[in-house]
Amino acid sequence: MSKNRNAGKAPLWMLIEKQIQQYKDEDFAGANTLATSKKIAKELDKTGYNVSKHGGNWMQLKMAVKARHRVGRPFIEDFDKTVEALGLDDIADTYATAMRIIADLGTDWPTFLASENRDDVNEIVGNKKIELMIAKAKALAGEPGIRYLISESFEPQAIIEALEVSEDEYKSIKSKVDAELAEKKRVQKLFDAVKDASEEDKIKHLLKNNASDELITEIGGIGQPTIDAVKKAMEEELAEKKRKEEELAAKKAAEAAGPSLEDINSDDMLEYIEGIREILEFSDVEKDIRIMCEQSSIPKALVDIAISEPDKLDELEKKAGG
Repeated sequence: MSKNRNAGKAPLWMLIEKQIQQYKDEDFAGANTLATSKKIAKELDKTGYNVSKHGGNWMQLKMAVKARHRVGRPFIEDFDKTVEALGLDDIADTYATAMRIIADLGTDWPTFLASENRDDVNEIVGNKKIELMIAKAKALAGEPGIRYLISESFEPQAIIEALEVSEDEYKSIKSKVDAELAEKKRVQKLFDAVKDASEEDKIKHLLKNNASDELITEIGGIGQPTIDAVKKAMEEELAEKKRKEEELAAKKAAEAAGPSLEDINSDDMLEYIEGIREILEFSDVEKDIRIMCEQSSIPKALVDIAISEPDKLDELEKKAGG
């Protein structure tokens, strides 16, 4: 903590400048300087700082009064104007911004360069940043605003109070944010697993593991056109794979069904029909008939006739020379 600051109070240099701001130019000219300084000291004594009877504090006040007379305007006006002009882009690093303010104002106000002011200015800049972030969140409104403050590591209660939202609304959005962060972590691991692969293979790996296009782009830096091209190639590969599988399935089905009626020679026809007749003696239930016929390698074409037109077996048998 700064040497010129008491716990729970504003720093002495700021209280001095606030007091100085209340006086006019003539109050700091010639013989008026001492009288004005004493009046200010008396007011500062009421704040808990002993200025009237503390040599160091009194000297600090005198130096500030002297600077006010020399520059011709209150320091606090320059300081407040500088802080007020700050935008979020100016405060990426609060301490660096505080040091820049001190250096800039130190040209006209050399005493402001004192090292004990750094923590105070850093705190003021930090509070300004918080103010700006809350203002941005309010401008975003609703869920985007809550998401923004969550991303900036604001405490839950601070978000609820600053944006005047319910605890349930905050928790609902926070749960979605947590799920999204978990998904990003999962996708990052997927990328890590194929870090040495080609870009095309990386994309295929990510897509096969249900990673979204948005996260592939965000985490991997891969453009949407490249992702779309890989998707098209994968679709073509899947279509070709499906075609081959269908061909294979049809071939197996044809093999399982056996030859057509026209392709069965007479001897085999007679043997198949004999087998069917034996099976029909065991059962007249279609399911059972089909199972036993399949087990006996009887062609499906004949099985279908045996079930739908059993009388036609006699005709086929006669035609085969039976």
